[in-house]
Amino acid sequence: MSVDLIYKHFPKLTEKQREQFAALDGLYTHWNAQINVVSRQDIEALYERHVLHSLGIAKVIQFKPGSEILDVGTGGGFPGIPLAILFPLVDFHLVDSIGKKIKVVQEVASALGLQNVKAEQARVEHLSTTYDFVVSRAVTRLKPFMGWVRYKIRKVGNNDLPNGVLYLKGGDLAEELAEIPDKYRMFNLSDYFEGEFFETKKVIYVPKK
Repeated sequence: MSVDLIYKHFPKLTEKQREQFAALDGLYTHWNAQINVVSRQDIEALYERHVLHSLGIAKVIQFKPGSEILDVGTGGGFPGIPLAILFPLVDFHLVDSIGKKIKVVQEVASALGLQNVKAEQARVEHLSTTYDFVVSRAVTRLKPFMGWVRYKIRKVGNNDLPNGVLYLKGGDLAEELAEIPDKYRMFNLSDYFEGEFFETKKVIYVPKK
């Protein structure tokens, strides 16, 4: 699938944003051949399975300018890189414990001219900064994840949703969600995007207590 999939679901992109999204295919094909950050199968479906999937968060919330977002376990830069393209006035801190993955993120962000992305090899437990939102894509079960990030979220924010966690996850989550005492809201990505891939994909929003 081509970048037209992104243009279809986000028709109000600027010309610069359209160019940045279009450049992702070549950049990830190039870097993935050297450092495997996307599965061979998925690289051919990059725009559906990685870019559009990441942008599912933007169907739940439109981050206000000046917001600060932490992407935990970003891997090759998802969901952080697509969100940073979509929200150029929002600051994104992308962290992963694996250095070679962060190298890819840094190279992609540099090639795209993304001034709002900081990519760092780090464990979230060691970060001292706080953020408006923590985003992530199926790094682990929600219960341990919430334990890692609970104290990284500011109490006061200026977005339409209270500050919290926005977690991309798929499959049957009933058992996993029963493990967390927090209130949460679940958004089905199949309500926004068509196709078999999105049938069980969700954004789980957990507001800060």
